[in-house]
Amino acid sequence: MKRKNKWISLMLGMLCLFQINVIPVQAEEYWPEGPQTLGESIIVMEASTGTILYEKNSHQQSYPASITKIMTSLLAIENSNMDEEVVFSKNAVYRTEGSGISRDVDEVMTMEECLYGLMLESANECGYAIAEHVGESYEDFINMMNQKAEELGCKDTHFNNPHGLPDENHWTSAYDMALIAKEALKNDLFRMIVGTRRHKIPPTNKHEEETYLSNHHKMLNDYKGDKQYLYDYCIGGKTGYTSVAGSTLATFAEKDGMTLICVVMREQAPNHYLDTRNLFDYCFENFQLWNVAENEKSYEQNVKENKIFENEESLLGLNKEGCIVLPKAAVFTDAVPKVKEVKNSDDIIGRIQYTYADRIVGGTDIEITDAKISEFQFQEEIEGEKKDSKKKVVKVDIKYVVLGILGVILLAGIGFGIYHFVDNFYLIKYKIECRRQNRMNFRDIKFKKKKDRK
Repeated sequence: MKRKNKWISLMLGMLCLFQINVIPVQAEEYWPEGPQTLGESIIVMEASTGTILYEKNSHQQSYPASITKIMTSLLAIENSNMDEEVVFSKNAVYRTEGSGISRDVDEVMTMEECLYGLMLESANECGYAIAEHVGESYEDFINMMNQKAEELGCKDTHFNNPHGLPDENHWTSAYDMALIAKEALKNDLFRMIVGTRRHKIPPTNKHEEETYLSNHHKMLNDYKGDKQYLYDYCIGGKTGYTSVAGSTLATFAEKDGMTLICVVMREQAPNHYLDTRNLFDYCFENFQLWNVAENEKSYEQNVKENKIFENEESLLGLNKEGCIVLPKAAVFTDAVPKVKEVKNSDDIIGRIQYTYADRIVGGTDIEITDAKISEFQFQEEIEGEKKDSKKKVVKVDIKYVVLGILGVILLAGIGFGIYHFVDNFYLIKYKIECRRQNRMNFRDIKFKKKKDRK
């Protein structure tokens, strides 16, 4: 297995280097100029691809205030069931201040209701109680937050609490918060909660009446009757404010198949809403999403041309969900592809990553499909037996076929300038098996002639 993986790594590595020399001359690449913004640190990221459409000091470390709660809710959803009972401790009630929903010591709520309180009303006591419940301790949950941030690729972040109240050891960046939000948006429950305008918490052991919640994000909900910032394409987000952080805002919007994440930090209200709206309008007007599997025609064409079994499907394929984002003035073929190896995966052997205007704009995985490999049967005469023969069935391991495929494609690419490494694997598979069969047939004929001479 190790030897096989080394060969795959070698082949993919050589292909990646080779591609640099065969990329065709591209048309002039154009990236639309973004609007002027007032926030100190801003980013707009497309969620499915991770493409950065706009950024301004996006790696500047700043206090996040309550947008911290995006990470808190993500960990709660990943590490607990929504019907689990959360008990509010004395620390949860008395060691938090600011926004809240007036919970009492020993009050019991389900995790789901705690998350609604956390994300709609920005309830700090809910954040503390969630941390104590999900982690083995409050401190353990803080460690979980930092571990998760590291896993997601955050390099500008150190969390020190689950709610975002002022703490000199609690900071992040707009870029890192976009990475965290990108991961959170993969979860349907998170999407549902942050996209909820109003919610009712049922009576608890400490409150006989229902608790009414209203989402504070004014681009989603007319909070306190303020409708001027409502945005038709907003699907959720999280607000934040402290005196040291200023106004912070994370907002999610969807239109024309694109899901955008906008994070604004260190800004004065209401400019955080104005900047976010202007940036969304700029992105939706100037960019569009392209599905890679549907538009990578050279890959599709060569696979069809190289089929050797009429009813056999492709052994390798492009993941159908992968996309890229380009300016509307560009076309799919303007993006430059590059093959990257994917390690430690049984189903994915590589990734096609696209760049445009010196930006990574998305890509898709190259996967081993569920297609069946035909079995080749050869007759082998056993010495000492005249009539009986034993059938030998040779089963082709997909991974080993891929090995041979990649090697031969590299040689073919040097001659013909082809840089899509998966294009000709059917022909290669056929040649490999034909050569093997010819060698065995030749050996059988030679054996029979020698026997006849005797």
